[in-house]
Amino acid sequence: MMHNLPQISNGEFEVMDVIWKHAPINTNEIVEILSKRKIWNPKTIQTMLFRLEKKGIITHTKEGRVFVYAPRIPKEAYLALEQDNFVNRFFDGAVSQMVASYLDKNELTEAELAELQEILDKKRNQ
Repeated sequence: MMHNLPQISNGEFEVMDVIWKHAPINTNEIVEILSKRKIWNPKTIQTMLFRLEKKGIITHTKEGRVFVYAPRIPKEAYLALEQDNFVNRFFDGAVSQMVASYLDKNELTEAELAELQEILDKKRNQ
């Protein structure tokens, strides 16, 4: 797994999300899916695809006149590194500080608290 993933913008992440869900997927299909969510020019999407490939996050093959994209990094791996980066950057690596900060500012329902407790209990018993 890569430990120094390149930063991607929110827009690039949305493009990646489509690729992760639908790969292998061609440019036209990516544009079609994203145009239902965003008012993006197809050229903007192509620019983001180019940037993502340059950053080494996706790769493409050519089928006829169409580029078909696939991820080079699984979504789970990318999210795990992003989570680590976030916790390290904002909470000095202390997950408990992050959770405490979140709980101080947000009300959780009894069901959400029970679910969190279940997660903690399961983790403790591993």
